[in-house]
Amino acid sequence: MLVPSNRSWRRYVALGDSFTEGVGDPDPDRPGEYRGWADRLAGHLAVAAAAAQPDADVEYANLAIRGRLLPQVLAEQVPVARAARPDLVSLVAGGNDLLRPGADPDRLAAALEEAVAGLRADGADVLLATGVDPRQTPIIRRTRGRVAVFNASLWSIAARHGAVVLDQWGAAWLQDWRMWDSDRIHLTAEGHRRTALAAAEALGVPVADGGDWRTPLPPPPPRALRAALAEEAAWVRGFVAPWVARRVRGRSSGDGRAAKRPVPLTLARG
Repeated sequence: MLVPSNRSWRRYVALGDSFTEGVGDPDPDRPGEYRGWADRLAGHLAVAAAAAQPDADVEYANLAIRGRLLPQVLAEQVPVARAARPDLVSLVAGGNDLLRPGADPDRLAAALEEAVAGLRADGADVLLATGVDPRQTPIIRRTRGRVAVFNASLWSIAARHGAVVLDQWGAAWLQDWRMWDSDRIHLTAEGHRRTALAAAEALGVPVADGGDWRTPLPPPPPRALRAALAEEAAWVRGFVAPWVARRVRGRSSGDGRAAKRPVPLTLARG
């Protein structure tokens, strides 16, 4: 895996879906909005740049919108990102596609590779991320084979084009249910915090106060069987059923939403 020699990026653009939008990590400064791992990573980039050069500015845009499928990300977000001439792009998408029965991971990977090749040809470093291993999540675990095939292709794409990979499949701490919001699809604030630190490490960006993000949480108290079954039923009613209903109606959770940070804006130094 490539670790870029230039570790002081000046313009970072984040692309993707709800994962990169930051759903599950409420923004304390913007009620009703989310922060997320990409915003947190951008902050780490700004701190690192200021430490290396006190007058350095880092610009950041986040074009991710919840519910977007990979073809939508590639058609709507990648051209905007390329026009902004970033030196770092995170492109994390495909998870929504892989949830759908009949998804073709090979076709998704081929489309992703074309975008990565274009971004690299522009001179941008590219951060990709594997899908998380869903083996412990009921119903969603049925996608495990598709996710694994897509991940294998993603590693090959990274090797061919010199991209960096954030390995979420192998992240043991992501198998702790407390890292996940009640919908079991989105990370909690702690999950996003750790993901940002993992991404910073993959990129070779120093973070002084991140702690050991790999350290497991203390063991959870045991859950009674009745409580566990009640949680499963609530999850099906609160997430699975609405998700299926949106699919039937051809709707998306991101319909009518715009990117939260559509153009690169300068971050506070340090």
